[in-house]
Amino acid sequence: MFTPAPRPPGFLSTVLLPMPMPMLVLVLVLSATACSQDSGETAAGAEETAPQREVRADWRDDRQALGKATYEAVCAVCHESGENGAPRTGQREDWADRSDMWQAVLFNHAKAGYLDMPEKGGAAELSDEAVEAAAEYMLSLTFPELPTD
Repeated sequence: MFTPAPRPPGFLSTVLLPMPMPMLVLVLVLSATACSQDSGETAAGAEETAPQREVRADWRDDRQALGKATYEAVCAVCHESGENGAPRTGQREDWADRSDMWQAVLFNHAKAGYLDMPEKGGAAELSDEAVEAAAEYMLSLTFPELPTD
């Protein structure tokens, strides 16, 4: 039969358990308070030294401006005239047969290419953000009543 080796007495059995209950509670409360103060100071210090990301109220305006500029520079060539079957911006009927999953599918098609539309409208140097902003811009012109994210 296996018998584990005896353990040397630890902090719990030699220091904490023999204490009277009120003293034990006081030690535990003071320990918890000290820990929370230390972590608060560390968190405050980290907040002071961490670079702050600026959250601006006009980020939507910036994204809309990026979308408009990208649309005018790249997308309008086909989406104004309907060239190669591109749905025309502002013409609801051209968009009627599109997916119900709107933005997710539209973004994927715009970035990867779809049917006759080349990847990123043929401007491979565009960032994904610029392509998505242009797609959002086109939707806002075609369906202005839809809420924006």
